[in-house]
Amino acid sequence: MTTRRTYQAKAIVSRINYYLRSLPTLFSGIENWPALFSLLLRQGPATLRLRGGLSLTVSSLMDAWIVKETCLDRVYETHSAPIENGWIVVDIGAGIGDFATQTARDHPQTQVFAFEPFPPSYALLLENIALNCTENVRPFPLAVCGRGTGSMTLSATGAAVQHTTTPSAPAFNVAPTLEVACISLDTLFESNQLERCDYLKMDCEGGEYDILLNTSPDTLHRIRRMCLEYHDGYSAYSHRDLEAHLISVGFQTACYANPAHGYLGLLHAWQTP
Repeated sequence: MTTRRTYQAKAIVSRINYYLRSLPTLFSGIENWPALFSLLLRQGPATLRLRGGLSLTVSSLMDAWIVKETCLDRVYETHSAPIENGWIVVDIGAGIGDFATQTARDHPQTQVFAFEPFPPSYALLLENIALNCTENVRPFPLAVCGRGTGSMTLSATGAAVQHTTTPSAPAFNVAPTLEVACISLDTLFESNQLERCDYLKMDCEGGEYDILLNTSPDTLHRIRRMCLEYHDGYSAYSHRDLEAHLISVGFQTACYANPAHGYLGLLHAWQTP
């Protein structure tokens, strides 16, 4: 019991240290950083102006933190590969459009296909596309699933970025739910006539297992590289199962643990030419 309590205490200290170390990045990277206090007081949405030129309307402090990780820390590219101009990028779990709009703005010849099923987040995605004049983002109000098309249940647990379509996820059955339209990754490629995807980004709160474990090898072979946030404890699978599956169809992989939460991390997978 003492060992377990010691481990928990160390985890809490590590989490606090991570958040404290991140504050300078958050405040230095946002030109109008006082807007964060309006979010703290829950006074409605705020538009954050990043020093790199990107502007993003967010609805909460959680959104602002995601912007910090995605746009200031650039966690996806840092743990995978820098995106290049002219690539085809697919963003599953696009949220308010932080990754999609930054990618499109930085690389105007890149096509970004962004999928977000939660209506309020999708509305902010559209707003942020317009705000940054990123016409090379193609938004879709859809969830991505493992098989077929139709609808699935989205659990509105916690903040919008924590909503999940994974029935076995923690708190799935104790939060409000709504039905959202969905499309499989196979159908996504077929309907958009994608012969290749140069970069697949995924943050879908446990949905990564259903999607990738049920996607055909033919579609997976069209993906050159991917970086996804894994969520252990959300299903019967772990990131190790997902890693083994991707290796079995020809990918190389690397995993990076989240510095604040042990059940989260990033998985980078890539295929060599």
